[in-house]
Amino acid sequence: MAFLLMFVTLLHLITLAMLFIATMEKQWWVWDATKNSDLWYNCMYDNATETWLCASSKETEWLQAVQALMVLSVVFSSISFLVFLGQLFTMSKGGLFYITGLCQIFAGLTAFAATLIYTLHHIEILGFKDSDSGHFGYCFILAWVCVPLLLCSGTIYVHLRKRE
Repeated sequence: MAFLLMFVTLLHLITLAMLFIATMEKQWWVWDATKNSDLWYNCMYDNATETWLCASSKETEWLQAVQALMVLSVVFSSISFLVFLGQLFTMSKGGLFYITGLCQIFAGLTAFAATLIYTLHHIEILGFKDSDSGHFGYCFILAWVCVPLLLCSGTIYVHLRKRE
């Protein structure tokens, strides 16, 4: 049982870190090695000064939805971890981690909604017509990887009982 508890805690921390990176890093869409876009900025590498020049992304309804859902996912996962720690030390023997599991499942569902919206509407979000001029970046893929991990850890939390 202690192994399962350590596993689910480690899984939770890993998915929380992955969610935070996916939300804050700057590679949701990559055109080439010198130009990319994320949820907050469009960046271009300037070879003359050897720095990244970033401008705020054009605010569209779809982009705002993705931003809000990804931030909400990070918040739900963070709350879930704090509630888990609180329940771990205050809950009576035999209790279930329902609140923790539900928060984690909500985090997975909000991340799923955000990545699905970005998948279906990236052309409108990025404001270009040629969808062959780039590809999804690692942060987008990281957000997709988080979805099943969050849902699985939420399900594990719902079935996990406090033994000691």
